[in-house]
Amino acid sequence: MLRSFVFSSILMAFGAAQANVVVVLNSRDATVQLLDQATYKDLNTIPVGKEPHHLMATPDNKSLIVASSVGNELIFLDPKTGQPQRTIKNILDPYQIGFSPDQKWFVSNSLRLDRVDLYKYDGANMTLAKRLPLAKLPSHMAFNAASNMVFITQQGSDQVSAIDLTTQTVKWTLPVGKLPAGIAMTPDDNYLLVGIMGSDYVEVIDWKAQKTVKRIKTGMGAHNFRSAGDGRYTYVSNRVSNSINIIDQKTLENVGQINVPGGPDCMEITDDGKTMWVTLRWIKKVAVIDLQSRKVIKTIPVGRSPHGVFFFNSAQR
Repeated sequence: MLRSFVFSSILMAFGAAQANVVVVLNSRDATVQLLDQATYKDLNTIPVGKEPHHLMATPDNKSLIVASSVGNELIFLDPKTGQPQRTIKNILDPYQIGFSPDQKWFVSNSLRLDRVDLYKYDGANMTLAKRLPLAKLPSHMAFNAASNMVFITQQGSDQVSAIDLTTQTVKWTLPVGKLPAGIAMTPDDNYLLVGIMGSDYVEVIDWKAQKTVKRIKTGMGAHNFRSAGDGRYTYVSNRVSNSINIIDQKTLENVGQINVPGGPDCMEITDDGKTMWVTLRWIKKVAVIDLQSRKVIKTIPVGRSPHGVFFFNSAQR
């Protein structure tokens, strides 16, 4: 209660109508940091549950969910201002979270508990349907367009598993490269892209045939994805090589690179498509990149081990 009251009081000072707030998760500090997208100024830093790693908007875009993995809770914020709305407790180890495209399922990967929790979602409430044990360190997820499958990378066992949401069972498991992390479905719904963090490539999986069909060379520590929003290109961050590569999702080729020192991790793109914000995991900063010139134009100090980053834009209104 005290945390929410203090948070709300401070946010009132800069106006609840403000819609250019950047939300950064400082995982090791257990805080949410708010930055001004236009001026790059630090607006506030707020304590939240332990180890907040990932975040995402609800399907109606009325809330931003911060997943506090060690805190075992989901913290709901206003996506425009960062103002707290509510907290759901006893969501055990929500490391990575996701909604199915049809908005009927909410999935929570429990990295340290080696399992995936499947929740039925009715637009407001989450009801636990099944807890599925997986091998080691279930990390990121991606859904197919039909919303009947979710694909989970497992960093500790070098695998990708396909879970049938209709039956809530593991349909298949496929070995992949070392330390698979981020995973994304191509817009044509034919291929899964998997960032191989223990090496320097993105593994391409034909998920219907259940086999790897290609390796796209990127940089060491290939980790996470962010779609360019044009249906053609996606970005992959390479935490070890300090770079971001651009992948053509039609040709499945690496078509460009941006140098980003500091361990680039999660990415977000501004409303006009001209600028990308990237958390720099190793140096306690966020980078702002001009996408046309492919240059870092600003770095902003934040807390320890910044991970997830989010801001509201017109596509979410």
